[in-house]
Amino acid sequence: MLFVIVGVVAGLAFGVYLLDMKNTNQLVFVDGPSISIVIEKTDFKKGEEITFKIVNSGTVQLRYHNHTLGLKITDLAGIEIVAWVNTPDEELQLEPRAELVRVWSQHKSDGEPVLEGLYKIHVMAYDEQQNWVKDTATITIWK
Repeated sequence: MLFVIVGVVAGLAFGVYLLDMKNTNQLVFVDGPSISIVIEKTDFKKGEEITFKIVNSGTVQLRYHNHTLGLKITDLAGIEIVAWVNTPDEELQLEPRAELVRVWSQHKSDGEPVLEGLYKIHVMAYDEQQNWVKDTATITIWK
């Protein structure tokens, strides 16, 4: 009986942990530098456009390195699938509480469609003191 109770408690604790890891939709504003990726859901059908927001969730202005948004999508092994570059008319800074909206069509940089699986969205920027702030979100693409 003891083993059953331990198993149930361990299973419940592990389930709560996994649920917390999967929940990437909470946006919390903080004092100081902070950046967040906000997506409405984490599971997508193959070929479905994936829309997400990059939000300056801090109280200081954030900047991007050169003309890159510091935004890329990788597979779980860290291999870059696609990266975004600012267009000349876009700002290289993000004011507090400001947001950028991006859409990914599930294609690699070379135009090939991606396979089903887990992918990570990464965003990086730096504050006025050149300290990097980062965030990631994990998404799943299903058949």
